[in-house]
Amino acid sequence: MSKFKEKIRTYNDITEFGSTARRYFVNNFYDGALTVLGILLGFFVVVLKDPLQPTIQSTFIVLPGVGTSISMLISGISGSYLSEKAEQKKSHTDLAKAMGLSDEFETTTKDVKSKEAELRKAMLKTVILDKPLSPKDDDKKVKTIHEKAESFAGLVVSVVNGGSPFLGGLIPIIPFFLVSEATFMTFIYSFAIIFGCIILLGIFLGRISKESMLKNILQMLLAFTLTIVIITAFLG
Repeated sequence: MSKFKEKIRTYNDITEFGSTARRYFVNNFYDGALTVLGILLGFFVVVLKDPLQPTIQSTFIVLPGVGTSISMLISGISGSYLSEKAEQKKSHTDLAKAMGLSDEFETTTKDVKSKEAELRKAMLKTVILDKPLSPKDDDKKVKTIHEKAESFAGLVVSVVNGGSPFLGGLIPIIPFFLVSEATFMTFIYSFAIIFGCIILLGIFLGRISKESMLKNILQMLLAFTLTIVIITAFLG
């Protein structure tokens, strides 16, 4: 376990994926929560407009909410993975061209033997091979620790990029899972959950940025309030 943690720390030192993952988590969780807030407000206006029908079936909120959350999950993971992979490929290709290697950055052990010193200078990292070179490995492709770090970072960032809006969209609709008929108060509970999540995100941002927590909370609540006002005014 300690070796695994050490490997993660090494990968983070190379790519700094931790800061990227934190940024993606806050932004996308917030996006997911506000997206579902829009769905909730649409149905909430229906309840307010019809005093003779003060309730609405919870499945009308749960199904769109879950469907939207799953879409954000898949979109976030696949979109981030493909874009990160493309950026890494471009970075490798540019580096290979600058060093006079082939267009493909993945090299055979023969290439590594002849270009190891150049790779050290270019990446400012010692190239670590999976195993000692041997004649049998001449035709095999090897990865540097830098490539391994980028692959791991891309995977982590992709999962965070998709998982955070999924949670941001799913958590606010928990009250609707608990009842078959949603009332006025069910919506209020849901809005309160979103409100609480935004406060926690603001505190988290304040701690990692070492800025005023209150300032971050108020900035995020401003968008929350504007969403409510604009959607309610438009639908009302």
